Amino acid sequence: MLTTFLLLGVAMCTAWLKPIPLAGRFALHPWLLMFSFSIISGVYANILTGPALVALVIFTVLAYLTVWPGARRTQRVLCGALTAVLALALAMHKLPGFHNPLLIDGARFSADAAAFRQYANFDKGAAGLVLLALLCKRAQSVEELSDVFRRALPVAGMTIVLVMAVAVPIAYLKPDFKLPSYTPVFLLANLFLTCVAEEAFFRGLLQERLTRLLRKIRWGALVAMLFSALLFGLVHLGGGMQLALLVSIGGAGYAYAYNITRKIEAAILVHFLLNAAHFVFFTYPSLQ
Repeated sequence: MLTTFLLLGVAMCTAWLKPIPLAGRFALHPWLLMFSFSIISGVYANILTGPALVALVIFTVLAYLTVWPGARRTQRVLCGALTAVLALALAMHKLPGFHNPLLIDGARFSADAAAFRQYANFDKGAAGLVLLALLCKRAQSVEELSDVFRRALPVAGMTIVLVMAVAVPIAYLKPDFKLPSYTPVFLLANLFLTCVAEEAFFRGLLQERLTRLLRKIRWGALVAMLFSALLFGLVHLGGGMQLALLVSIGGAGYAYAYNITRKIEAAILVHFLLNAAHFVFFTYPSLQ
């Protein structure tokens, strides 16, 4: 299991590496190679079975056809829509063949905190990887990445302040500093299997394409930001109205960070820093 998810995380990191030229017009994409190794390991560990392999192949092919240089507009739109539907199905664990390991069950990080459960979700992580590698705008150099982080950090600070300024008065959270032994596992799983996946979908896929669609409208970028933030909140309604409200506020911060940089790293950074601050400095996941 550890090898499977380690390889998946490495595959995400190698999405920033350039393809390695091979003979003729072919090139080796490091992320795809590491993703393949991760899938093989997942099959060996019984995390993935036949239906999961079929779903991952179809999803990856559709995502590639969405950005294939030789594709016509109709094909791009159709494949893009199908990619979005499959990405959502993977993220919501609606497709068969995935046996996501349970990392922690019923943990209480504080005496008055609600019980917490966390899975290592290969389906969601894989969806995030493919979207990140094929459909998201990424920084192309260390200098560009540094500039993205420099512009995103103030947004992260403001987003954390705004979310907690609402969460504490409505008694959803309270200040609660802690560093349980589970912290490194939580942070790594949250970064690679939650933040990357959710930002690749809501910002890299939805917000980016809606921004392009509405580029001739005066407030088009703002509409795209609000849409991605509100939709992000709506998919968390299962956790209650309070959670949906807080997630929408956080989503607005991620959307703004993406809007001012048009790079997926900005949204991932803001999302991760908010989740990390929530886990370390406040009740997690919420007050009981």
